[in-house]
Amino acid sequence: MNELLLRSLTPSVLGILVRRGADFAAAEDAVQDALAEAVRVWPADPSPSSSSGGHPVRDPKGWLVTVAWRRFLDATRADTARRRREDLVGEEPAPGPVSAVDDTLQLYFLCAHPSLTPSSAVALTLRAVGGLTTRQIADAYLVPEATMAQRISRAKRTVSGSGVSPDGTKPRARGRFDRPGDVATVLRVLYLVFNEGYSGDVDLAAEAIRLTRQLAAAIDHPEVAGLLALMLLHHARRPARTAPDGSLVPLAEQDRGRWDTVLIDEGVEILQTALARDRLGEFQAQAAIAALHADAPTAEETDWVQIVEWYDELVRLTDSPVVRLNRAVAVCQADGPGAGLAALAVLDDSLPRHDAVAAYLHERDGDLTTAARLYAEAARKAPDLAERDHLTRQAARLNTRRSSP
Repeated sequence: MNELLLRSLTPSVLGILVRRGADFAAAEDAVQDALAEAVRVWPADPSPSSSSGGHPVRDPKGWLVTVAWRRFLDATRADTARRRREDLVGEEPAPGPVSAVDDTLQLYFLCAHPSLTPSSAVALTLRAVGGLTTRQIADAYLVPEATMAQRISRAKRTVSGSGVSPDGTKPRARGRFDRPGDVATVLRVLYLVFNEGYSGDVDLAAEAIRLTRQLAAAIDHPEVAGLLALMLLHHARRPARTAPDGSLVPLAEQDRGRWDTVLIDEGVEILQTALARDRLGEFQAQAAIAALHADAPTAEETDWVQIVEWYDELVRLTDSPVVRLNRAVAVCQADGPGAGLAALAVLDDSLPRHDAVAAYLHERDGDLTTAARLYAEAARKAPDLAERDHLTRQAARLNTRRSSP
C-alpha cells in the first residue's frame, strides 16, 4: 500500500466532492472513509495499480472519488436533517476519468479560514490537505486522539458554515470557500507545522516541506518560494542540531560537514529566484539570513554585517519584538557586545527567550555573574526539556569558571 500516494491524492479528491455540492465536513468524512477502504482492499504490493481482486486500478484518484462520493450520498440519505440535498442522489456521475481540475489550492486557503484558531487551522490542514489520520496528528502534537478529533470536528463545522443566500430565498451552499484565508495566513499555518519538528510517527518538518512544495507548484508567489527556501535551509542543518545524547548543539558549534548541501543548494536557488522578483516579504528575508549562515564555511567567517542588514529589513516588514531580539544577537556579533546590549535594552524583558539572549550578551561582555544568573532564569522558563537542559549546562559552565582560581 502506497501511503504517500493516498496522502497526495487526498486534497484533490476532497476538492472534487466539495465542488460537486458536498459541504466540507461531510466531504472530508467521506474521503477519510474512502481512504480507509483503499487501505483495506488495495493490495500490500508497493504498486497501487491493482485491487484485491487482481484487476488494475488504472485511475486511483477516480477510484477514491467514486467511493468517497458514494459514501457521501449514503450519509446524505441517512441524515434526515439534510433532506434538502436529496436531489444529489440522482446525480451520481458515471464511473470514468475524473476532472483534471486541482482544488488543492482552494483547500489550503479554506483551511486557513479567518474564524479558525492557529492550532485548529494546523490540524485541519494536516488532515484535509496532508491526508494524515487523526491519530497521527494527535501523536505529533502529544494530545489524546479524542481531543484532536474534537478540534478537527469543530474546525470542519466552522469552515462548512451555514445560512441562506444573500436574497434570503434559499439555503446557501456550505463550504463554498466564501471566506478563505489569505496567502500570508496559509504560510503562517505551514510554518507552524514546520516548527513542530518531529514527534510521534510523523515527521512534521518533512510534512511541512512536502505541503509547501505542493503549494509552490500551485501558486506563483515569491513568499511561498521564500518559505520553501527557509524550510529547506533550516532542515539542511537538522542532522547537526543535536549531539548523540540528544542535547542541543548551538549553531556556532555545529559540525557543518553534517549539513545537507543538496538542500542548501536548492534552498539558495529558490531564494535567489524569489528575490529577483523584487517583492520582498518576511519569509524571503528570513531565508536570506539562513542562507548567509549556510554560506559560511565556519562560524567565525559568517557575514554578520549583512545579516544585521537583513534583520533591519525584517524589522521594517514585521516590526516584531522577537525579530528585534534576534537582531540584538546579530548586532553583538557584528559590532560587539556593547552594541548588542544597547539593542536589547529597548526591548521588553518579558519576551520569550529574552533572558537567554541577555545571558549570552552579558557573557560576551565579560559579566559572567550576571550571565550565569540569566542562564539559570532562562532555563526555568524554557519551553521544552532539551532547551532547559542546554541552558542549565550553560549556567553551570559559567559558575564553574567563576569559581576556578
